[in-house]
Amino acid sequence: MTAAATRYLYLVRHGEALPDESGLSDEGRRQAALLGRRLAALPISVVHHGPLPRAAQTAALIGEHLDGADLRVSETAGDYVPYFPRREELPPDSADHLLRFLEGATAEERALGPSLALRALEQFTGPAEGDRERHELVVTHNFLVGWLVRHAMDAPAWRWLGVNQANAALTVIRYTPGRPVSVLVQNDMRHLPEELRWTGFPPEPRI
Repeated sequence: MTAAATRYLYLVRHGEALPDESGLSDEGRRQAALLGRRLAALPISVVHHGPLPRAAQTAALIGEHLDGADLRVSETAGDYVPYFPRREELPPDSADHLLRFLEGATAEERALGPSLALRALEQFTGPAEGDRERHELVVTHNFLVGWLVRHAMDAPAWRWLGVNQANAALTVIRYTPGRPVSVLVQNDMRHLPEELRWTGFPPEPRI
C-alpha cells in the first residue's frame, strides 16, 4: 500500500507511578481515567503501550473509554534512552550537564535504546498507508515523547533531551502527505484538575 492518508499520533506519558514503579498510584489511575474520557470521542483504532506496569495499566484504563480500540504491547513504546549524543554535537555551555545526565546508562542500554528508537520512528511516524485517516495512541514514557517531538520538529537527534512530558499529559502530532509535520498539542493537561497536573515534571514554574 502507498502512504496516502493523514495519521494523528497521540502521545501520552503514563500516569503517576508508585514509588517502587510497580504500578500506578491512586492519583495515576485517576489521571489515566480522566484522559480516557477526554479521548473517548476520537476514532482511535489502536493503543500501543510499553511493557512496564505503569504504561500497561495506564493504557488499560484509557482503553476502557475507547470503543473497540485494540491494545497492543510494544517494546518500541517502552522506557529507554533513544539517542546518546557525542560531545561535539552538543552546545558547549551545556555539554557537561547533558553528558552527566546520561553517564549512568549501561552498555546494554546504549546498544538497545537507539535501536528501539529507530524502530519507533518506522512504526509510529509518517502518513498512514491506504486512503483512510488513522488515529493511533502511544502510551509510553518521557524520553520517547521527547524523541518523537524532536523528530517532528526536524531538530538534531540529541534534542530529545529537555523535552519533558508530565504524567498523563497529551501530545498530538499530525502527519499529512505532502505537508510538513505538525505538533498540534504539546504537554496538554486540561483534562486534569489542578491537583493532578504537573506530576513527574521537573520543578519548573507552573503556568
